[in-house]
Amino acid sequence: MTVIELGETGTGDYALEEARLRRELAAVYRLVAHFTMTDLIFNHISVRLPGPEHRFLLNPFGLLYEEITASNLVIVGLDGQLVTDGPWRVNPAGFVIHSAIHESREDARCVLHTHTKAGCAVAATEQGLLPLNQMSLEFYNRVAYHDYEGIATSSEEKKRLVADLGGKPVMILRNHGLLTVGKTPGQAFLRMFYLERACQIQVDAMAGGAPLVLPPPEVCEHTARQFSGADGDRDHADEGSPSLAWQAMLRLADRIAPDYRN
Repeated sequence: MTVIELGETGTGDYALEEARLRRELAAVYRLVAHFTMTDLIFNHISVRLPGPEHRFLLNPFGLLYEEITASNLVIVGLDGQLVTDGPWRVNPAGFVIHSAIHESREDARCVLHTHTKAGCAVAATEQGLLPLNQMSLEFYNRVAYHDYEGIATSSEEKKRLVADLGGKPVMILRNHGLLTVGKTPGQAFLRMFYLERACQIQVDAMAGGAPLVLPPPEVCEHTARQFSGADGDRDHADEGSPSLAWQAMLRLADRIAPDYRN
């Protein structure tokens, strides 16, 4: 396996920043695996590297999330071509989605996509995510939707996907799965963690067969604003102020998969 020595791809501050991003992204891969949100070797989590070139760290196609480390992440350009030397290649279906969002959203430094059971179940419903619980209310009126067009290998779909996402933090890919973006790997992960939990709760609530109770719209919007900080002070891994939750997740990654830093 070809690996990169952390810091060898740049000098000074750039090298330090790349090394930090590699470790954080590798931690997210291990955490996604730990919380059973993987799809074998498929799906991707990408993070943009600093600089004007629009280059991204991505998982090598063929490795399980449990095998991702800071040094075996590959660097890919907007054209989907590997910048990193080695035996690995990139899954073109995944990179079409990620490159489209990275190119169009400066704040989408990290893009996380899953095919979980609960996420795909909600993505298959006409109503999408319902405001059924406090976790789902974080995303009230803040969920984008993109209709299924087949396996995402067409560059033409990029424009429609970007238009559907707009400036929202999360997207439900209908008949497909879930997607979150973040200014940091931690922010993208925490958004996915709670979006996935909201979908799990919705599936379980609907399976019970009892009538569903939805809070009034004004309460839903107030709660969403509290989560965003507009009406409160909850911190969800914003770039300048790492959250306690993300720091706890890094400690968890250190315990369950300390080799992610390698």
